[in-house]
Amino acid sequence: MKFSGFVKVRGAREHNLKNVDLDIPRDAFVVFTGVSGSGKSSLAFGTLFGEAQRRYLESVSPYARRLFNQMAIPEVDEIEGLPPAVALQQQRGATSTRSSVGSVTTLSNLLRMLYSRAGDYPKGQNIIYAEAFSPNTPEGACPECHGLGRVYEVTEQSMVPDDSLTIRQKAIAAWPSAWQGQNQRDILTTMGYDIDIPWRDIPKKDRDWILFTEETPSVPVYAGYNREEVQRFIKDNRQPDYMGTFTGARRYVRHTFANTQSQLMKKRVSQYMLSSECPLCHGKRLKRESLSVKFAGYDIADFARLSLSQLKNIFEPYATLIPDQAHPEKAIVTQRIAADFLGRVNVMLDLGLGYLTLERSTPTLSPGELQRLRLATQVRSNLFGVVYVLDEPSAGLHPADTEALLRALDKLKASGNSLFIVEHEIDVIRHADWIVDVGPAAGEKGGYVLYSGVPEGLADVEDSVTRHYLSNNRKNEDSTTREPATFLELKGITRNNLNNLDARFPIGVLTSVTGVSGSGKSTLVSQVLVELVSERLGLKMDLGDDEGDKLEQTAVKTLGGQITGGMQAIKRLVVVDQKPIGRTPRSNLATYTGLFDHVRKLFAGTKTARERKYDAGRFSFNVTKGRCPHCEGEGVVMVELLFLPSVYTPCPTCGGTRYNPKTLEVKYKDKNIAEVLGLTVDDAANFFDEEPQISRALEVIREVGLGYLRLGQPATELSGGEAQRIKLASELQRAQDGNTLYILDEPTTGLHPSDVERLMAQLNRLVDEGNTVVVVEHDMNVIAQSDWVMDIGPGAGDKGGKIVVQGTPRQIAVHSGSKTAHHLKKSF
Repeated sequence: MKFSGFVKVRGAREHNLKNVDLDIPRDAFVVFTGVSGSGKSSLAFGTLFGEAQRRYLESVSPYARRLFNQMAIPEVDEIEGLPPAVALQQQRGATSTRSSVGSVTTLSNLLRMLYSRAGDYPKGQNIIYAEAFSPNTPEGACPECHGLGRVYEVTEQSMVPDDSLTIRQKAIAAWPSAWQGQNQRDILTTMGYDIDIPWRDIPKKDRDWILFTEETPSVPVYAGYNREEVQRFIKDNRQPDYMGTFTGARRYVRHTFANTQSQLMKKRVSQYMLSSECPLCHGKRLKRESLSVKFAGYDIADFARLSLSQLKNIFEPYATLIPDQAHPEKAIVTQRIAADFLGRVNVMLDLGLGYLTLERSTPTLSPGELQRLRLATQVRSNLFGVVYVLDEPSAGLHPADTEALLRALDKLKASGNSLFIVEHEIDVIRHADWIVDVGPAAGEKGGYVLYSGVPEGLADVEDSVTRHYLSNNRKNEDSTTREPATFLELKGITRNNLNNLDARFPIGVLTSVTGVSGSGKSTLVSQVLVELVSERLGLKMDLGDDEGDKLEQTAVKTLGGQITGGMQAIKRLVVVDQKPIGRTPRSNLATYTGLFDHVRKLFAGTKTARERKYDAGRFSFNVTKGRCPHCEGEGVVMVELLFLPSVYTPCPTCGGTRYNPKTLEVKYKDKNIAEVLGLTVDDAANFFDEEPQISRALEVIREVGLGYLRLGQPATELSGGEAQRIKLASELQRAQDGNTLYILDEPTTGLHPSDVERLMAQLNRLVDEGNTVVVVEHDMNVIAQSDWVMDIGPGAGDKGGKIVVQGTPRQIAVHSGSKTAHHLKKSF
């Protein structure tokens, strides 16, 4: 293949890259491969995309530049021939439930224009503008629910769940439990209320005032006394402890929910707010005038609830011009918008997203679904001469959907664009025009370009781990599959696209649940199975995303389903998901796994620490006595740059160590606490080889392939796959007594095939210790090595939701009705 030109990189040192020089072709399909943590993303995103974005922003006015979320300047000597770049990264959906499939793809804008200009209006109604068809604008939002579709009540029953308790016994559960709640109770005592009789015996007028008043009287407070004593103090003009201001319980709940910055507080008060469908718009979120306009017999809210596949069928007849003598303009608008709408929807259908609806909120999408939606928008945009940098576009995709993805990427390339793709999926790597293999290992042992060239040449590179997997000779030998001890029986499951489904999960084996994207796998396993098992075990599992507005999220409910047998074999449930292990840089690998506690105890036990009477708390960067007073243990400080974005620099006082000088004087084996946090897991294993508790924990982290991470690596820098494996490592450290059900949703996301093998060894270890493991998975090697496979489908959305076949991998591979069978067959 002849290439039109090359991008020349010289001296790339971003993260773990070792002064890399590299030439890669433009207008080609280039794949960056290598084991997890080898430096692929540092090269593709940190260096190439980072520099392309920096150059573009240099051309923008300083005022406009500050509106962009700017990356740091990449560590690289020179890059030549680099076109403008668009990054499509794996990321969680926006946290606002007002962001939807329709808004991400701009399809909602087209629909609003269509309804405004070409909708069927009731007789006598004036034409309304496109904004009036959006629930996010004052012109369109239903006045009752403000465009949320739901109304929220705070009732006596929600705030006082047990009316036999007295106010002193905290009958008003909605009030805060600590001093603030005590303060309110003392204020009521001053005001003459009896807080020592059951709530139900207080007159209704008084109960209503205490809960619902908007008044905020200030009164003298005598803390801890009863009503009679307080009345006497007031009569005697005794000096009060302080003046207190009363806040009614409902007012407190609403004010806290609207104003608190703490997700925990928000979550706490939201339980006292009852959510129900808005009685005015019936959950459609729009004003009555907007809902009275129809197109093809539907109002705009009904349209948003149809799947993209259904929308395609409705729009097809309108894409050709239907002359209308009475309204010629309306006919042209209809044809133009319908044709554009269809063009966009067809790309999404090609990418296997036909099961999505326009109203589906982005927080409920997987990172893979969101990336493909953004990819569809780019394919449709017809840009030319751009570099698209993609982060594992095949993540979360069944091999059948990967074929459609490759067709969409080929379209982008054919339009004269370059594709730089970070990828582990062998089918995508084989499709490349050019491969850049980074390694040889992860972290400090990586960061070298082992190979850069056409795919055929990789086979000759000694140090490449990837080359073994590209050759077709790696087959899964017949291993003896473990026999299920018994089955966990589920009956009548109804949720999303599962309708009255019966399912049985084998106990004591490794089960893979397979099927195309959107077939119902995650609904069955990560939602219904987790919900039903946790309910039976008496656990409270938080299945929602802990981000965003709790009350705005109209949760999908499981409408039916129960466990009818097999629960006696399950004593514990562990869900190992890809949610972050912490939301701030203060949370890290060492704190999450509990390693840090042992390390701090070691430092507290040193001679210097004992002489100075330092306890283990002194060595935490979250505690005032040990941390740097300037950055308060953050390690970085923010510098405001007026018209430019704020930048973070290492704290000038502690140099980024997070600790104060006195704390850093304490050494364990010649290293201070900050230097220990800077060690990689591999290095720390050697450093702590005489400490069995720490060594064992580090060994498990290495076994799941995370030896390259630093102990103090902030949680915010970890990928979803890394977070999931840290959780798995924490679990593997526990003493195993069997009878635990482990549920993992796509654990191979972000993993090189060699890391997948290590992961499989750990999952098999859990099963051998008497546990049950259920994974939702697309990786054919994992599926081939499972003991049992349950294939959901046959298609996505309303064409899925059935169990197509279940049994051993060999039995699945020969089933004619399964989309998984064709791809699984190649693994044997």
